[in-house]
Amino acid sequence: MSDRISARRVLTPKGWLSDCAVSFGDDGRISAVGAEGFDPASAVGTLLPGIANLHTHSFQRAMAGLAETRAPGGKDDFWSWRKVMYRFLDALTPEDIEAIAAQVQVDMAEAGYTTSAEFHYLHHQPGGAHYSDMAETSARIMAASHDSGIGLTHLPVLYTYGGLDGRALGTGQDRFGCDVSAFEKLYAAICGHSGNMPVDFRLGVAPHSLRAVDRAGLDACLALCPDGPIHIHAAEQVKEVEEVFAHLGARPVEYLLGEMPVDQRWCLIHATHLTDGEVSSLAFSGAVAGLCPTTEANLGDGIFPAQPYLNAGGCIGIGSDSNIRISLAEELRMLEVSQRLAVRQRTILASDETPSNGRYLYEHAASGGAQAVGRDAGTIEVGKLADLVALRDDMPFLDWPEPDQCLDAWIFGAEEPAVSDVWAAGRHIVRSGLHVRREPIRARFAATMRKLRDAL
Repeated sequence: MSDRISARRVLTPKGWLSDCAVSFGDDGRISAVGAEGFDPASAVGTLLPGIANLHTHSFQRAMAGLAETRAPGGKDDFWSWRKVMYRFLDALTPEDIEAIAAQVQVDMAEAGYTTSAEFHYLHHQPGGAHYSDMAETSARIMAASHDSGIGLTHLPVLYTYGGLDGRALGTGQDRFGCDVSAFEKLYAAICGHSGNMPVDFRLGVAPHSLRAVDRAGLDACLALCPDGPIHIHAAEQVKEVEEVFAHLGARPVEYLLGEMPVDQRWCLIHATHLTDGEVSSLAFSGAVAGLCPTTEANLGDGIFPAQPYLNAGGCIGIGSDSNIRISLAEELRMLEVSQRLAVRQRTILASDETPSNGRYLYEHAASGGAQAVGRDAGTIEVGKLADLVALRDDMPFLDWPEPDQCLDAWIFGAEEPAVSDVWAAGRHIVRSGLHVRREPIRARFAATMRKLRDAL
């Protein structure tokens, strides 16, 4: 059995195709792209390859707004935000984690994401005791993805130390902590649960950062996951860069590139603060820079040097990270406008081959995101997973004669939701702009939020 989507315009690696049909089978993979079978009566307007949200901590969505009050003395930064986050997470039960994750995945799908990569470090009970099933909270993330239908790459996090000096985890971090032995057991338990997941599920690993994992931990992660994605926070904050240099004699990205086999499987999350040499070396490595522009702006992290990095052949992907906002178009827009503010010019991320700012951003995020999450997707072509996004065909704002203009208008101008339909590995999870499981998932999330409100 196969399904077929007709579209007036389809973005493919060969460019835009008009009046085209995209077919896919029960395996969730595209089997045909072409004019045969095109049905104008059922056609969507614009069909795009889906984009993976390559970095998300889903539970943080529920605390959106709780860290926007100025601290005494007026010194607010990433580190003060982190204290609020630690207090919040102690109230979360496994049931809460699942309900929040399912709602986040619904919001992602309605925004146009087809896959979620959960950078998951909330492993244990408050106080640090293990659940009877060590993989309890990972199983909850997987259960949420079953409910939402979104593609999932699960990235269990190794988090061992409270700093590069090897100090013990501090208050608020005890739900994260694993030494290598405990993490190996946790990873085995997660592997056991993953047998029930769809065939497009991917399991990777995430050494949290050089602040939280030593060389032995990095090596252990590589041994546990010899083939899947490897994600790590790197160079998000100036204080972090200074601390890593003081203890390891190299900056975070410099250290990873020099000491680890960084290649196409790796995704360095944020990588905000880079030297010119790190820019070119990271691009040459083939790794993906995992950019989270809205969160990086919200936390005051800084601006990633996207233009020189992309000009050097670097790969990027997009993540919603803290999920204070979930909007694919907004992430791409924020990435571009931050570059404009930094260099005081316009239309920075584009090229002679792809002068459309929106298309350039979209295609790089689609291909880089698929690479980062280990998913055979990111383009519309035969053999790829049917991760597909259709834009609404009833918005005059998007109805321009040139399809590139449609992408530019969506990313830089549209205020109302523009996504009409989403397929994840062929699963039709958004129809007419709304997730197919929206109401029951939203009701459960609302009940969870009421409970957390009373607890906090």
